[in-house]
Amino acid sequence: MKKKVLASLLCVAMVAATLVGCGNSSEPATETPAAEEEAPAEEAPAEEAEAPAEEAEAPAGDLHFEIVSKGFQHQFWQAVLKGSEQKAAELGVTMNFVGPNSESDIADQVQMLNNAVNAQPAAIGLAALDTNAALDGIQQAMDAGIPIIGFDSGVPGAPEGAILANCSTDNYAAGEMAAEETYKLIKDTIANADGKVRIGVMNQDATGESLINRGLGFMDKIAELIEADGKTVSVIGNDKYVNDCKIENKGSEDGDVVVEVLVPAQVTSELSAIDCQTLLNKDDTICIYGSNQHSAEGMVTANENIGRLGKDVVGVGFDSGAVIKAAVKDKIFAGCITQAPVAMGEAVIQQLYNAATGAPVEDVDTGCQWFTADNMDDPEIAQNLYD
Repeated sequence: MKKKVLASLLCVAMVAATLVGCGNSSEPATETPAAEEEAPAEEAPAEEAEAPAEEAEAPAGDLHFEIVSKGFQHQFWQAVLKGSEQKAAELGVTMNFVGPNSESDIADQVQMLNNAVNAQPAAIGLAALDTNAALDGIQQAMDAGIPIIGFDSGVPGAPEGAILANCSTDNYAAGEMAAEETYKLIKDTIANADGKVRIGVMNQDATGESLINRGLGFMDKIAELIEADGKTVSVIGNDKYVNDCKIENKGSEDGDVVVEVLVPAQVTSELSAIDCQTLLNKDDTICIYGSNQHSAEGMVTANENIGRLGKDVVGVGFDSGAVIKAAVKDKIFAGCITQAPVAMGEAVIQQLYNAATGAPVEDVDTGCQWFTADNMDDPEIAQNLYD
């Protein structure tokens, strides 16, 4: 019996020794299950941390933008819409592009901005008709943490930090370009004039920053060039443009060259055409500049009955469109400045995307070009001439 007990004890001891030996030889394997048990606890936060990263990397399909333009009255905005749609499709985001029927419908645009904020988009694009009128909507967007990107005329005078970037033509520089090209065409007429001559400047309104800058850029540069050649310049007309321009002789027709600035009481084709007729009916008018599509088309309408543009009066416009392109081709207009509206729409979507995903945003100058009957078919120019 004792022998059996002893034998049993020896067996147990041998098994125990064997188990200890196995345990010592596979310590890493023993720790691996422990590590595997701990790993899920460590990996779980990592998986949770990756979820937002996946959303940031793939906002396509999840990001929605609201874009509030100045209107659909002109084909320019249709071209901006086209660029926006193209870029949105490329990035895989959705967008809603709206605008009032007329660029004088400020209240309608304000309501559209409020609707845009209420839609809680990832970002908003805004070309304000009147920044003061839009301030409540802008503040609501700021309070909701919705970034705003300006375009075209942008949102001048907005609260600091409200507008992260702007995508637009440098409108003052574009007005200067128009003046430089125009002066080449009228320089000799001014130099050889026996008496006073008049340059008309037609602007759709005196509230939109883009139009104001195009008008002022033209006025300041044309006066600078004229005075550099020894002639005097005076300015009359709309108070906003007269007061803000750099021409020193204001409110007088005493200059060798009188710059007359007209702005219609309302943004209608009829009133703009009447403004142009007023200028064309003055014998001393040698040139008229229209600072956007609306004003330039008003010039074409006014000229149908009077017929001075392209003859003894140099016509210069801004923007494109079927009517303006035809006027340039037929040499009713000596030339026009065109923006790049499709590129503007693309730039707006890209900056909205950057703002929504935390990427750097920046102002984008979408550029401008001078086109005439001689170069309007060049590929570099033609791509910016919308219908």
